Amino acid sequence: RVGCPGWALLWGWALLGCASCPRPPGYVLDDSGGLGREFDGIGAVSGGGATSRLLVNYPEPYRSQILDYLFMPNFGASLHILKVEIGGDGQSTDGTEPSHMHYENDENYFRGYEWWLMKEAKKRNPSIKLIGLPWAFPGWIGRGQNWPYNDPDVTAYYIVSWILGAKQFHNLDIDYVGIWNERSFNSKYIKLLRYTLDKQGLQRVRIIASDNQWQPISFYMMVDSELHKVVDIIGAHYPGTKTVANALATKKKLWASEDYSTFNDAVGAGCWARILNQNYVNGNMTSTIAWNLVSSYYEDLPFGRTGLMTAQEPWSGHYVVEAPIWITAHTTQFTQPGWHYLQVDGHLEHGGSYVALTDGLGNLTIIIETMTYSHSQCIRPPLLPFRVSPQKATFYLKGSFQKVKTLKMWYTKLGFKSANTTLFHPLPPYWTLVNEGVFSLNLAVDEVYTLTTLLAGQKGTYPDPPQSKPFPSNYKDDFKVRNPPFSEAPYFADQTGVFEYFVNTSDPGGHAFTLRQVVIQRPITWASDADQTISIIGNFKWVNVIITCDVYIEHSVNGGVFIAGRVNNGGIYVRRSRGLFFWVFADGTYQVTGDLSGKEVLMKGVSGVRARVWHTLTLKLKGSSASGLLNGYPLWENVTISETSHGWAAIGTRSFGFAQFDNFHIEAS
Repeated sequence: RVGCPGWALLWGWALLGCASCPRPPGYVLDDSGGLGREFDGIGAVSGGGATSRLLVNYPEPYRSQILDYLFMPNFGASLHILKVEIGGDGQSTDGTEPSHMHYENDENYFRGYEWWLMKEAKKRNPSIKLIGLPWAFPGWIGRGQNWPYNDPDVTAYYIVSWILGAKQFHNLDIDYVGIWNERSFNSKYIKLLRYTLDKQGLQRVRIIASDNQWQPISFYMMVDSELHKVVDIIGAHYPGTKTVANALATKKKLWASEDYSTFNDAVGAGCWARILNQNYVNGNMTSTIAWNLVSSYYEDLPFGRTGLMTAQEPWSGHYVVEAPIWITAHTTQFTQPGWHYLQVDGHLEHGGSYVALTDGLGNLTIIIETMTYSHSQCIRPPLLPFRVSPQKATFYLKGSFQKVKTLKMWYTKLGFKSANTTLFHPLPPYWTLVNEGVFSLNLAVDEVYTLTTLLAGQKGTYPDPPQSKPFPSNYKDDFKVRNPPFSEAPYFADQTGVFEYFVNTSDPGGHAFTLRQVVIQRPITWASDADQTISIIGNFKWVNVIITCDVYIEHSVNGGVFIAGRVNNGGIYVRRSRGLFFWVFADGTYQVTGDLSGKEVLMKGVSGVRARVWHTLTLKLKGSSASGLLNGYPLWENVTISETSHGWAAIGTRSFGFAQFDNFHIEAS
């Protein structure tokens, strides 16, 4: 039209200056025709497994600072959901997490650190939602078989006991429970789980199934009305932002109940930004949960540094607030579970996406991302190529939002090869929308914007943590802790089996307090647990070490223990661990092997070791040569190390069975 003013550009904004101008192409945000799906929140997983192992050993104030960055509202990631592993004594990715019931007649709701972590999360955000999900199960549940569904009533009792224990001993209300992570589900078990929950007064606990793929759970729900009734949420893992027709047809809530799992550099941040929006835009998913919460496990274990932030050095206090924390904040600080998405297409014309959410009380939050293909690939699934280019996006606020006059903006730019990275930066001042809720934004690539009516939001900061340092080269632990705050000794990362503090009441001497391996039956496995138990510690780069440890074999028939150096594998690859392993057995023999499985025997002989007697083992590794001492006297020497050049120290047992360790000492050079 003649005389219509052009676009006025200011700080990246273009504000329409005349109501009589023709409306350019754009995106309408309108609530007058109803709202979209209810938003259920953004969360992360602690577990699957042992991913928070090192966090508990951080000294204060650094441990509390890390927790604040994760959970404190309007500070950092401000997570809405915390999902934890229901420990099952089995390897579940980067370690084992202890069960609350190692044995059928055993209950202990203070093992591990997930209880502590849930309480710390609740302390910071009383509204945070809690989910429990098993990866492995203790062996007694399977009645001799590697399967949890042969006696579904036993499995349901075990899971419901964990939920009841959370309330009784820690005053924690579990909101959701899953079935079996990324493994088969059983319809009879799911129905029995619902029945058992209800019988125990836990009607409020919702069931998520099946924490795997959309199919076949959604298909079975469509043909089994009772199953459809008891499953509240269909949870899929790594859905690639897509869903399937059967899942939509159930009319149930759809969640990406595990996603991300990507190295937490800028590309990981790009992956996270893209799927946080597009899981809803493309797949109608109303919650996205990251694996994992915080990289608090040895980085050289599988999937190192795939947490939202990194805290893997409790001995130094060093941690890093990585970019995914601030990508999370773009959504979590300006929304809450119970808000609703608007009914919008969500795709930007030249690539990228947007979502808009409201609390139904007049507040509006818009999140926009323009992540490019090469800068937003997640570890899985494979991402088909797409293009994103700079563009101008015009938004029209309609319905109740037409009254909105100001929006606050938060901005992230992932610079990648350039040094121009900006993370979660507020752009003052508040911008007045001068023409009835119409505004335009010039969007470049690899950016995230949040525009919101909410005045909250903060990029929380603490003074820089201490500098990074390697694991101490001289480390001792005598396990003499009368009332340990956690069941595991600092820095030991169990890979098969569970090693716990133990009070040895039958020993009035120097071994009253020990570390004991307590799993006596192979668990119902999630991964390929080793046939031997093993706990690693230290620096993966260690070459020359002297390891000394007192050992106590409890089983006189087939008992045996080892100490080891240069151990090169853990996590889901623990069965293939190589290194130098010094074994002693209850039958009075010893072996030196180049592998955990004991197949590569480098030396063997008679040691005179007996069960139920304390002995001291010493392993010396220097260059390509190894030697071993028993009770301070040379037992073997001049064994050549040909395979592994570096790795962790470790302790462990011949098979699943009780054994104790004391006075552990490493000297590395």
